[in-house]
Amino acid sequence: MTTVPVIPTARAAWPRWWPAGLAWALWTLTLLGLAATVWLDQLLIEAGLPALTTVLSRGNLTSVVAGVSAATVGAVVARRRPRHRVGWLMVALGLSNAASGFAFSYTRYGLVARPGALPAADYLAGFANGAVFLSLSLTGFVLLLTPTGKLPSPRWRWWARVQVAALVVAFLTSALAPMPLYPEYPEIGNPLGVAALADGPLTAAFPVGALLILVGLMAGAGSLLSRFRRAHGLERLQLRWLAWGAALAAVALLVALTALVVEGDSVVLQAAVGICVALLPLATGAAILRYRLYDLDRIISRTLAYGLLTVLLGLGYAGIVLGLGRLLPQGSSLAVAAATLAVAAVFQPARRRIQQTVDRRFNRRRHDAGQTIAAFSARLRDQVDLTTLTGELLAVVDQ
Repeated sequence: MTTVPVIPTARAAWPRWWPAGLAWALWTLTLLGLAATVWLDQLLIEAGLPALTTVLSRGNLTSVVAGVSAATVGAVVARRRPRHRVGWLMVALGLSNAASGFAFSYTRYGLVARPGALPAADYLAGFANGAVFLSLSLTGFVLLLTPTGKLPSPRWRWWARVQVAALVVAFLTSALAPMPLYPEYPEIGNPLGVAALADGPLTAAFPVGALLILVGLMAGAGSLLSRFRRAHGLERLQLRWLAWGAALAAVALLVALTALVVEGDSVVLQAAVGICVALLPLATGAAILRYRLYDLDRIISRTLAYGLLTVLLGLGYAGIVLGLGRLLPQGSSLAVAAATLAVAAVFQPARRRIQQTVDRRFNRRRHDAGQTIAAFSARLRDQVDLTTLTGELLAVVDQ
């Protein structure tokens, strides 16, 4: 009996570790790009041009946070679920942010600070001008494909093709535009500029492509909202993570706007915006990996309970210290000791009371389950009929 040789397929030829290795290699490139950008920014500061820095200025730290969080979450998703498109899109998003920042710092140092010091700096500036559209387009696709990694329906295929075409048009027209690379330095032209793009029908291609990319962002967000209303079961649980991540990001954005109005460009503003842009990649990764999907209500209720508890105990502690401080001699430590003892004594009763209130209001299912089990426990102490107990036990488990 002859044996037929087994020919390895293309899929078998790939090692099992290659998706994880590729994901973490791209993540490492992202970090190396940021490190190189920091080094170039330091050279720009030493040259007396701090306004041209990309990373070391506070106004650009949010893009760094967004890129690192997207690349990290994307690498984790790509490692655990290599066939999921969103993981690779997020890795590409982080890498594009790092490459864009590096290109900006590289060209500004090689063209403005020390002209001719870095090779091909003027050619790389064209990529830097178009890279922003790459990041926006990738973000739109992440919103459109989350959490399943597939389009919401086959009817969205034409829109995905339009988005790819818009990205190509916007990227190429911005990179090949025959205009100065930097408005503040009109003498620095674009060596990649094509004169045909200065006038004619190609002039309208750039705004159309850029507008379609922005519409793609709104369409991706709108598709998430419509899918959340129609979703059931596991997909609805996944989208709830995104909904709460978006809600927390909106709160952080509100804090950032308030800080901007009150204090201007401050540390609070940058921290709030950084939290805002980092929350959505984290929520997306949790939704795709299905991390603690069924514990979301518990996480929310505990967060609210301990947040309220911290605020109330902090206010009580401050009130006791200030009140007793007026009655006791100056410099006495009795006020602090009394406030500490009072907070320690009230902590557990206040925690239980606040947790019950939060569960009753925001986590009704857990509150009702607790009430059902408590009622069954009371019934169990009084009931001795095993048949009746069996029926009641099955009813409680079903609830």
